[in-house]
Amino acid sequence: MNNTISEGDTAALTILLNHNMTVDKESIMDTLEAPERALVITPHADDAEGGCGGTVARWIKEGTQVFYVLCTDGGKGTSDPELLPDQLASIREKEQANAATLLGVVEDVVFLRHPDGELEDSRLFRGQLVKAIRQFRPNIVLTTEPHRFAAHQHRDHRMAGQVALDACFPYARDPHHFGEHLKEGLNPHKVETILFWGAETPQVFFDITDTIDLKITALKQHASQIEGRRADRFVRERAERIGSLAGVLYAEGFRRIDFRR
Repeated sequence: MNNTISEGDTAALTILLNHNMTVDKESIMDTLEAPERALVITPHADDAEGGCGGTVARWIKEGTQVFYVLCTDGGKGTSDPELLPDQLASIREKEQANAATLLGVVEDVVFLRHPDGELEDSRLFRGQLVKAIRQFRPNIVLTTEPHRFAAHQHRDHRMAGQVALDACFPYARDPHHFGEHLKEGLNPHKVETILFWGAETPQVFFDITDTIDLKITALKQHASQIEGRRADRFVRERAERIGSLAGVLYAEGFRRIDFRR
């Protein structure tokens, strides 16, 4: 197992090391109450814990039912040529399942198993996300920022964020998009809000002071990607920087889009 941060696959710490973040001063106090249901759409195992693990843990403590969809198998996220993609994919699925369970996610993670680095804006992928939205019926969807240009960003992250946005609106909402879902008993669903982690200009903040330790512990489950001591330091530094923008000790920040009803 490669016990170091892998180049090009671990956005969890890429996000934490982004020093170009600014804040939308007009919406710095913008808040959202914990939703009844939330869906996390993550491109790779470990991205969600790095991006929204503290918020997920907080919401679950407040009664939110949280669901996870993992888009890729993560099989190329290593610098070790001896570790084969199928072997790493199996490891990373277990790591993601453990991390989600530790945060309090009750339902099994949905594994789409697209090849690592090969997410596409395709009908297949879009339909899979629409199906998950119609199945889990979230009020809020959390996913990766698709338009972060100031720092390096994995292509899978851009694809996951953009396709998740399209899946929320209008595809999951309108019955004739993927009409075959109706035959499976899955009715259209209107997502209220999508939150993008890793945004250059976050608009909504969540205080994770009480859940940052749980976030760090969950992130450390991804031992194939992240060395524990570094994760601890980077998570705290990043959360403290975002917290200083929001007026709390530790926070996570997101770009927010609300969908018209």
